Amino acid sequence: MSLFLVQSGSTQHNDKLTVSIDFAKILQAYGSPTLTNGEVKLILKWPGSPINSYRKIPTCLLYDQNWRLLAWGLEAKNAFPLPGFNLVEWFTLLLDPKVLQDGPSRDPRLPILPPEKRPIDLFTDFLNCIWSYAREEIIKDLGAPGAVESAEVWLMVPSTWDANGIEAMRTAGINAGLVQSYVADDRNWRERLRIMTEAQAASVHCARLVSSDTNILRFGHNFMVCDIGGVTMDISIQKSIGGLSALDIAEVSAQRTIWHGGFSLGLRFKELIEVNKADRPYNVVSIEDSFNTTDKLTFSGKNDDAEFFHFPCFNVEDPDDETVGLINGYLSIPGILLRLEVFDPVINETMELLINQVNKFLGSGEPLDAIFLVGGFSGNPYLLQEIQDRCKVKVYRPLNSDRGAATYGMLRQPLISNVVVPHSYVMKVKAPAEPEDYFRRPGYITTNAAGIPTCEKRVQYLIKKGAIVRKGKRIRTKFSKFSKTAKDSLFTAVVYTTDSLSTLRYMDEGDLTQTCRWTVDLKTLPSFVYNGRSGQSEGFYTEFEVGLELESTEVRGVLLYEGLEHGR
Repeated sequence: MSLFLVQSGSTQHNDKLTVSIDFAKILQAYGSPTLTNGEVKLILKWPGSPINSYRKIPTCLLYDQNWRLLAWGLEAKNAFPLPGFNLVEWFTLLLDPKVLQDGPSRDPRLPILPPEKRPIDLFTDFLNCIWSYAREEIIKDLGAPGAVESAEVWLMVPSTWDANGIEAMRTAGINAGLVQSYVADDRNWRERLRIMTEAQAASVHCARLVSSDTNILRFGHNFMVCDIGGVTMDISIQKSIGGLSALDIAEVSAQRTIWHGGFSLGLRFKELIEVNKADRPYNVVSIEDSFNTTDKLTFSGKNDDAEFFHFPCFNVEDPDDETVGLINGYLSIPGILLRLEVFDPVINETMELLINQVNKFLGSGEPLDAIFLVGGFSGNPYLLQEIQDRCKVKVYRPLNSDRGAATYGMLRQPLISNVVVPHSYVMKVKAPAEPEDYFRRPGYITTNAAGIPTCEKRVQYLIKKGAIVRKGKRIRTKFSKFSKTAKDSLFTAVVYTTDSLSTLRYMDEGDLTQTCRWTVDLKTLPSFVYNGRSGQSEGFYTEFEVGLELESTEVRGVLLYEGLEHGR
């Protein structure tokens, strides 16, 4: 996790301080045009850190037997828990859409909580701890407690979280006291807490950096932002829908992969040195720290095959053993061994995941104009070269990409709130027969119970591929159902997707994929209840709407009547 600080220089915002917390990476930053001269600053010293340059801390909590909080971050991670103590990790996954839908019991990594402890309580506890510490550090640095009390706080969350996860995170942030009323008339204090996905933060940062270079991105261009960290790889695709100077971009898709890339490098390196250690006395921990902080990020692949990498053991008095490379207190490992045993398996897995996403997007018929790499592991030159060689797309790695949200907050520009619809969403309907239907599909025409000629297997578009809509906006389409009696209340909505660029009229005209089958009971609708009680022997029609809500990673259907939700 990380924290940043930025301050706005406009008089309208009164030099407002901006604090950014990247919850997934636990990175924190802050900044301000006047208090920090427009510089984004990182908090580098954390409880339990042996050095003053620890950019990230683990999302980790330690509770006692009664679930009272004992430690957080590095201190919790490095503590030796006593029997009955509860070390809680991976709890960011609790707000993943799949976990919210299926429940936490399906993922063995997730903590088993007692009845009195809700998942949101974990987020509140952690945010409260990190904010209490960071608040004092910022005040100590800036000497401006009033600026901190009135600061605008941006929380960066995983790109795949939906509206439910984001709203839960907002509640946790409010409960943790990230923002609060600081003067008597501060009625809108909750609005100072903003939520931004990692993909949004990285994308606006990339777009801002190239806004003056039209050779990189232009109107209508698609670009991929690949956030490669230690445990996850977030991939989002954005489209420029206006002037880049205004950061006018829309999200095409977003995906998170639990992949353990940078983390796996550390595990493989540890296995390599422990295989050769046997009973030799060298210090494994110090060697691991040296690798994780330096060589993991600088190793350049085949160019380093002939080089030897030297890791300090801090035991210079120990006898040399050239058979394992132990000389003068250093463990020397040939580059080719590091590449084959440590880097190649992880690099190859990373490339497979990335290339699959690139090919999947290119298969939609749209071009991919650039790839931006962000995240800690993306700085590895070996990985960077492999991506450039194998993806056949221009690759860029912006500097300071972990500070995007803080800079974004200082600029006070609108958040990415649009999404490009990846497919056309359609439904199969019965529609009143028209002359074209008699000519093209006479076999589809039947007479319904009301004596009206209808054409079966007609296509009703809910929304077309390529449309740009606001995230979460309901795309409403009117429908009607004929019921002969009040017992006939079920309406089955079958939603299909198609990538066809032409407009389809009949279900047999294009390649349609069934996305979901949704049975809705209309008997809750007032008009159905009224008509059903009237006992109309000839039957009756019920009019209603189906709303489609599009987020980054999911599409939701909503039953609406006169604008009110009656089913989901």
